[in-house]
Amino acid sequence: MKSLDLNTEFPRSPREVLAGYVIAARALDKCRAVVAGTQGEYHFSCPLDNIFFDFTGISSDEFKELVASGADDEAVAKWIVENSKVKEQREVIRWNNDLRDKRISEMPIELQEFLETYIPQFIPADKMVYRWFDVYDIEEGRI
Repeated sequence: MKSLDLNTEFPRSPREVLAGYVIAARALDKCRAVVAGTQGEYHFSCPLDNIFFDFTGISSDEFKELVASGADDEAVAKWIVENSKVKEQREVIRWNNDLRDKRISEMPIELQEFLETYIPQFIPADKMVYRWFDVYDIEEGRI
């Protein structure tokens, strides 16, 4: 599978789903770039990715091993479904919607503290951050 060059391209939005999970497609894009050596300033198995890995019980190392085999999106999605400890669709829906709707004030204080300086530094003053995922989508030009 061809990876993105994250020096010149952006990974998918954390809102985009893979195997039914938000964050997963973005984690996959970053993992492929790490395997290819084209990750730029992006990090795989970062705190955002680990929210997905922690929820599903999937190891980032095992995920990376699968990705390094050249698995396409469909194969990765199938593997996620087979290996996730979460089997109830309602749990996934609730988790996805919680993250899609997560306000910065609902984040752990350490992340709020980080975003307090990050947002003014990297988000244009005319853009409003209403939800946590907005930070990624504004910075990467999707909204």
